[in-house]
Amino acid sequence: MSLPFYQRHHEHYDRAYRHKALQSTVSQYQKEAKSKSAVYAQGSTAYSRGSAAYRHASAADFSLDSSAAYSHGSSAYDLESAAYSYGSTAYDHSAAQSKRSAAYSLDSESLSKSSAAYRHGSESINKLAAAYRLGSEAYSLGLKDSNLMIEDQSYKMSPKAKRAKHNLVSEDKENKAIDYSVPIFTGREVSISGITDTEEERIKESAAYVAKRNLFATGEGVSVSKVAKSTSEEQHREKKSRKVAIRESAERVALKKTLEDTQAFHKKLNQDKLLHAPEFIIEPRSHTIWEKQNVKFHCSVAGWPAPRVTWYKNNVPIDVQTHPDKYIIESRYGLHSLEISTCDFDDTAQYRASAMNVKGEISAYASLVVKRYKGEIDASLLYAGTSMPLGFGVTPHGYASRFEIRFVDKFDVAFGREGETMSLGCTVVISPDIKRFKPDIEWYRNGVLITPSKWVQMHWSGERASLTLTHANKEDEGLYTLRVVMGDYYEEYSGYVFVRDADAEIPGAPGAPLDVQCLDANKDYVIVSWKQPAVDGGNPILGYFIDRCEVGTTHWTQCNETPVKFARFPVTGLIEGRSYIFRVRAVNKAGISLPSRVSEPVAALDPADRARLRSHPSAPWTGQIIVTEEEPAEGVVPGPPTDLQVIEATKNYVVLSWKPPGQRGHEGIMYFVEKCVAGTEDWQRVNTEIPVKSPRFAVFDLAEGKSYCFRVRCCNSAGIGEPSEATEATVVGDKLDIPKAPGRIMPTRNTDTSVVVTWTEPPDAKELVGYYIESSVVGSGRWEPCNNNPVKGTRFICHGLINGEKYIFRVRAVNAAGLSEFSQDSEPIEVQAAIAAPSPPYDIMVLESVRDSMVLGWKQPKVIGGTEITGYYVNYREVVDGVPGKWMEANIKAISERAYRIQNLKENMVYQFQVAAANLAGVGTPSLPSQPFKCEEWTIAVPGPPHDVTCTEVRKDSLVLLWKEPVYTGRSPIAGYYVDMKETEAKEERWRSVNEKPLQKKFLKIGGLKQGVSYVFRVRATNQAGVGKPSNVTDPVVAETRPGTKEVVVDVDDNGVISLNFECDQMSPNSKFVWSKNYEPIEDDSRLNIDAKGGKSKATFKDLGEDDLGVYSCVVTDTDGVSSSHTIDEEEMKRLLALSHERKFPTVPLASELAVEILEKGEVRFWLQAEKLSGNAKANFVFNDKEIFNGEKYKMKVDQKTGLVEMIMDKLEDKDEGTYTFQLQDGKATNQSSLVLIGDVFKKLQDEADFQRKEWHRKQGPHFVDKLGWEVTDDCNVMLKCKVANIKKETHIVWYKDDREIMVDEEHDFKDGVCTLLISEFSKKDAGTYEVILKDDRGKDSSELKLKDTAFADLMNEVCRRIALSATDLKIRSTAEGIRLYSYVTYYVEDLRVGWVHNDTQIRFTDRVKTGVTGEQIWLQINEPTPQDKGKYTMELFDGKTGHKKTVDLSGQAFDEAFAEFQRLKQAAIAEKNRARVLGGLPDVVTIQEGKALNLSCTVWGDPTPEVSWLKNEKSFVSDANCTLKFESGKKVSFTISAVSTLDSGKYSLVVKNKYGTETSDVTVSVFIPEEERQSEQANEKEDKKSKA
Repeated sequence: MSLPFYQRHHEHYDRAYRHKALQSTVSQYQKEAKSKSAVYAQGSTAYSRGSAAYRHASAADFSLDSSAAYSHGSSAYDLESAAYSYGSTAYDHSAAQSKRSAAYSLDSESLSKSSAAYRHGSESINKLAAAYRLGSEAYSLGLKDSNLMIEDQSYKMSPKAKRAKHNLVSEDKENKAIDYSVPIFTGREVSISGITDTEEERIKESAAYVAKRNLFATGEGVSVSKVAKSTSEEQHREKKSRKVAIRESAERVALKKTLEDTQAFHKKLNQDKLLHAPEFIIEPRSHTIWEKQNVKFHCSVAGWPAPRVTWYKNNVPIDVQTHPDKYIIESRYGLHSLEISTCDFDDTAQYRASAMNVKGEISAYASLVVKRYKGEIDASLLYAGTSMPLGFGVTPHGYASRFEIRFVDKFDVAFGREGETMSLGCTVVISPDIKRFKPDIEWYRNGVLITPSKWVQMHWSGERASLTLTHANKEDEGLYTLRVVMGDYYEEYSGYVFVRDADAEIPGAPGAPLDVQCLDANKDYVIVSWKQPAVDGGNPILGYFIDRCEVGTTHWTQCNETPVKFARFPVTGLIEGRSYIFRVRAVNKAGISLPSRVSEPVAALDPADRARLRSHPSAPWTGQIIVTEEEPAEGVVPGPPTDLQVIEATKNYVVLSWKPPGQRGHEGIMYFVEKCVAGTEDWQRVNTEIPVKSPRFAVFDLAEGKSYCFRVRCCNSAGIGEPSEATEATVVGDKLDIPKAPGRIMPTRNTDTSVVVTWTEPPDAKELVGYYIESSVVGSGRWEPCNNNPVKGTRFICHGLINGEKYIFRVRAVNAAGLSEFSQDSEPIEVQAAIAAPSPPYDIMVLESVRDSMVLGWKQPKVIGGTEITGYYVNYREVVDGVPGKWMEANIKAISERAYRIQNLKENMVYQFQVAAANLAGVGTPSLPSQPFKCEEWTIAVPGPPHDVTCTEVRKDSLVLLWKEPVYTGRSPIAGYYVDMKETEAKEERWRSVNEKPLQKKFLKIGGLKQGVSYVFRVRATNQAGVGKPSNVTDPVVAETRPGTKEVVVDVDDNGVISLNFECDQMSPNSKFVWSKNYEPIEDDSRLNIDAKGGKSKATFKDLGEDDLGVYSCVVTDTDGVSSSHTIDEEEMKRLLALSHERKFPTVPLASELAVEILEKGEVRFWLQAEKLSGNAKANFVFNDKEIFNGEKYKMKVDQKTGLVEMIMDKLEDKDEGTYTFQLQDGKATNQSSLVLIGDVFKKLQDEADFQRKEWHRKQGPHFVDKLGWEVTDDCNVMLKCKVANIKKETHIVWYKDDREIMVDEEHDFKDGVCTLLISEFSKKDAGTYEVILKDDRGKDSSELKLKDTAFADLMNEVCRRIALSATDLKIRSTAEGIRLYSYVTYYVEDLRVGWVHNDTQIRFTDRVKTGVTGEQIWLQINEPTPQDKGKYTMELFDGKTGHKKTVDLSGQAFDEAFAEFQRLKQAAIAEKNRARVLGGLPDVVTIQEGKALNLSCTVWGDPTPEVSWLKNEKSFVSDANCTLKFESGKKVSFTISAVSTLDSGKYSLVVKNKYGTETSDVTVSVFIPEEERQSEQANEKEDKKSKA
């Protein structure tokens, strides 16, 4: 019989889990073993004693120390992983266990002694083990030889007190018998381990348990001291055959290699990524109980290493030792509990379970409410265990009531962009407020609970809950729900968050993919999936690139060379044990998108290893024994894999999956994948070089459309096994088709900014990820995405639309294969709010009370439901001794006012009221019950409260407050009203009165508000008795002018009709314009006619008069408070009436009255201009009351387009003196304008006309536009210039000075119409009268300029000013005589006066200190300077009007350097003056005939007298018989050669030298022989040669 699956693969081998068949097998065994029970009991007793001894020893003593295994790369996993791979996942918590097994079994001497007794019953146990073995083949194959587990002697024993030395079997020799015993362990032999001090100890503890299990399950590896030989003992001895010994030796070698490989693997393993922080599988639940009852909180925590759980009460740790009878804390098998006994009211609190390990901490909260008995409930229920209704709590009154949870300041639909920070928040009001009972705040996205992460942060302040998206991504888009939990009762509020794509780095690139996940991770393989983006950038997406990055690095590697279209991709080539993150990028023809958000890290591990590392410690030992004698299968060739199948096929790849073979040995196996074309047997190995480790493989490079078969072979060190069964033929292609387009797109109205879109699912849709919805304004042709994260279902609310616009919608479906075609466009829909029932009215108050009736008032609902409210329904109920009765209807017919008198009430009875509003959609939800009011006669003298206080015409700095008079007026008539206001958040004592005197009207415009500040208002009525009770406070109003706000405009048309006009672009189909005067409905239509058309309304006055004075306001119903007003007072009325009269009896408006001007030719032009003339306008021209007409003298013109009317006269004669009038007529509008020209006015105009006429004639030839003038250039020269016009090529220009023509070198070319004459270095000699004449055959013109006296002085002042401005900064220069200060100017003139100042004192010039001008240099010479000459020197240049200064500081270092340079130059001058020199006389070259006398002489000078020497060819040369050298009188030097020869040719140098210097003068002497003599000498030489020969 085989073991059932839950015993093979689950953690507990417990009696409770046994199969019925297994129970029968055990029963049979018990019957067979009954005869040996005494012996068995004796063995058990012996063992019990041994286990008791063990329990009194240290936990570290009974086992091998596993710390070395843990510290050397967790080699403890080596043995355990092999056992797990063969199905025994039940006991694979840690690997160190198996090495501690032997020591576990040899804890005490008594245990050893009991083995013999136990062996008497082992035969029956072996029979039971055989039964077990029938169903646990995989398990038995995975168990290891425990001899090998203990043979590594490097693992030392515990450092605690040594125990008796055990006889451990390390290596068996051939044919040597082995003694062993298998004791029985009960559940009590392993106590429940608590939270150990260190994680290492916890790992050791878990490892010991699993080692014990493995050891006694196999029954191998245990050796005890031998006992006396007996017959039963000999029966259990056996000798190993040579085959068994060889097999065991081979297994040891294989195991040793496995250990080494596994240790190397764990050294590479990133254990930080395998560990994970605690998380609550089951959170503690809140409870509400009665006093004296017990309560127990439960929770279950996961995490690796196993978390430590601590309990808190109101954030204070619970100390069990301090209250041993109050609290019981237990932790068993990952289940943690806190029990509180005999609860009282003080136990009402918030309890927290905190789980912590090395990876972090997490807390879960639960609340406890303990209710106190008040007598309304049977006391027997307190102890009967009956539970109270959920969601009830303790109120300050002491009885149970439901918590009321309300949301204030709620978050709306939010819109964001990727990369931005978004925050959602909501204020939570809970009543009753129990400080010790705190709510649980939970956030959900699309119904899934959100946990804090680096992307999401949550905060609860005690009043406000907030959620912050630190770096928004499209994955964050969805419906966010805030859930506030109080006990078992909760309330929710939801709002949608939209996240659009960030701007692409490349224009036209698609949006980033989203929701990248890692699926089916294995040792070297993982499948990456993602969702396609909604935005393709205007071009179809060609595919996707997948990038990976090893955790801990920043280097991204692209996984695929060509883009893949399928939204899943297998990534191979991972390194086992390392963790990776992935991202995806989309690509179209414009470029590559931004990368997606990175995936969660995933480790490249076998799923079994990953599950083991994340699991809890195994359960305690259950006492079940599994004994097997089946020999292990190591060292054999593995069998074929099983269950090979194609789990995914696309046109790019095929993914294979299989299961490992049953027989594979202890060492790890790997796989080779083979393929062949279907119908053939031509098998080809896919992974030819490196076998794969994972039972998954992706085959690439297949021909699309072809059919393939696949099979897999296993391999290990023993060889390659047989292939698996081949798969069915698989056609390479996308098995998952792109979905078809959705159908029946149906938009419906929702709100004024949103539309609900529904559709039907596409036919034959498979594996749909969701849908993308797009919207477009009708006629725009531009589509915008409504969502960026695919939505599930077939309904979506599209937010962020423009009210009043018409939209069309389309939808497309998404699955891994791609995006479908767009659906057909929906029908257009205008964005308007859908009609719904109104929300409840609120703020119910009593306005008047008499003996049998009461008048109620209330506020209009905040949400009217998209259409105007048609009426209200009032209900009331009696309240007797605090117990409310049944609701009764106060009115059957709806009432339109927000005040109503309820009749037939009982005097002195207490009543509660509720009001419901109704519109076309129906009756809304009734309001909450009002406060209890007593029906009694009011006798107070002051008036009651005003009611129906509303705010309208809200602007950024003002608003209008309206109210209605009190129903109860008191004992005297109402005398007026006071208005109070304060900021919303201000305290009650901050109320202030707006008006000092009582208002007689029931409205007030309040100004002086601060923009953006929220205000509240109230109104009080007053009479002779005093000021009454204030009205209800208005709702908070923010002072702001909303976009699109328009005002009432007053208009007067062409017929003089006065009207008020108002326009609104926010109207709904049911909106209406409501006009009022002084905020009272206009009932008398005899004075005002009101008309509305579309979004415009006009109120026309029939006859504006004093009866019409007042404030006219217009309100648009069914809008968000659209209103405006206009005040008509006496001044405004007068203005409007005057404008109306003007429109009734119009005049032609004139832009300018009649005027006159002289034209260029001396013509006289009369003109006026009207503001506007029609095409029918005409003009009459009148002179001295007689009409004149167009003719030779008068040229008349009327331009209707410009409104210009003009008349031109050629010449103004004496008879033209008089009055000129222009008369205009345009339709029924007329006007005229006159101009009087008589006396001096006429004479002046006539003279000006004559002059202008002459000027015009002058300008017909060459003439001057600008007369002759002068200017000083930047070079300080004077330029005479004039501007001329009407010049031609033949025109001549002549310049004159003092009637003498100035000859100009070049003919002027009249460039730019300017004539110039440049006078360089202008001075007094250039003074005079200058004239220039233009002339040609058309005439001539002249211009004159006098440069004398004042004019000349002005010009010279300007020249001097320019020269002074050109002066450079003063500089310092040293000379042989002293120090010179100087500055350069453009040039110098005598009119420029120069002065020098030394230390603010004018310098007096002497022979030592001189000034002067040398060329353009102005200088100051200081000869033989002394320290008194130090200081600041200033050169002052005076141009005749102003002075110009240049300053230099001759002191400090500047003086020292200048003085030193002066000394040097002075010495150099002396040396230059006295140094030895040749004054002259020696030629450079002397050519002389041989035999002639040479005589050279020169004069030398020097002080002292120089020394004279001669050199010939750079060598010293002295007098000899041939040459005479003389130096006479210290001046004259001579050189004489009486008869020169060719030997005397050369370079002669005269060197003169004294202490100041040396000078050399060279002369070259060339001696030549005459031609005849040379020929004679040459002949003699030849003869001499012959004779010698």
